[in-house]
Amino acid sequence: MNRKITRNFSFLFLVALMVVGLVGTTFTQEEKTYTFGNIAFSRTDVWNNYSILAFEYAARQKGIETIVLDPEGNLEKAVAAMEDLITKEVDGISVYTITPELDCTLAQMANEAGIPVTFENSLPAEDCRSSYISCVACQYDDIGYAAGKFISENYPGSKLFYVMGAPGMGITELYEEGLHRALEEYGTVELVSTQPTDWGAEQAMNVTQNAIQSGLEFDVIFANNEQMATGVINALKDAGLFGEIKIVATGGGPDGLKMIEDGLLDATMSAPVSLQGLLTFKNLYQYVVKGEEPPKFIPLPIIPITKDNLDEAIPWEINDETYPLALEVIGGID
Repeated sequence: MNRKITRNFSFLFLVALMVVGLVGTTFTQEEKTYTFGNIAFSRTDVWNNYSILAFEYAARQKGIETIVLDPEGNLEKAVAAMEDLITKEVDGISVYTITPELDCTLAQMANEAGIPVTFENSLPAEDCRSSYISCVACQYDDIGYAAGKFISENYPGSKLFYVMGAPGMGITELYEEGLHRALEEYGTVELVSTQPTDWGAEQAMNVTQNAIQSGLEFDVIFANNEQMATGVINALKDAGLFGEIKIVATGGGPDGLKMIEDGLLDATMSAPVSLQGLLTFKNLYQYVVKGEEPPKFIPLPIIPITKDNLDEAIPWEINDETYPLALEVIGGID
């Protein structure tokens, strides 16, 4: 073969190998996808659902697939959801706390399957805190304290009726602990009754109606979330007491802020659950995709909101408009 032809052939052969190598590399990168699982508490819970929506939004921006499973607050369904995600071989799992003890069970299942797991909304029980990568949550005792402080400073001499969330989740007890701490510290408000609910509007309405019918005297109600506050408002309206009783809640969601704007709710202890969902995703993304270790615990800010400072509330809704602002607050995803 002619030496020139041989050199040309060799050159073309090397070029072909380089092209194949590049194509192969590009193909491999394009084929690499990640899937994150998300085990909810219940998507009917407004707070939980906004967190999931933020999680899903961030995942779409990063090209991460998501599988969200809803056990509807049922412990056995949560275990089944974890089994399902393990079978699907997802790359990481976020769990919204139902109970601190169940968290440990779910963490152990994920660990045995070799899947990183992170928690949101409440810390797992202490004996399994080495088994997860991170937790994002409100400091619920601090929210309870903030509510107690606000009521003590703004309604001194009042009688307080506490319409509480569901006992047993860990967060409910923390709310109560913080509230009691503030009331004792300030000493200006009397707590006359505490009634548990399921976190929903209907039970909040029922316990408020029962309190009114029993002759309980109170002039301030602390409702454990804004969904419950709607039930409280309905009960007060039915009894002709709306406007006479001050109502304080927690959350800072779109409905709650609208209630404050419309004069239905006097104040709310705002905690932006949108940041919880984004940070939960960020923790998984950093650990699974970037190979970085996130902080073990990340708290959410608490901002008391009234009609006078509505503009200080951070939106719960994550969309093309609010996402850049939220990213600034959490320092980005990468």
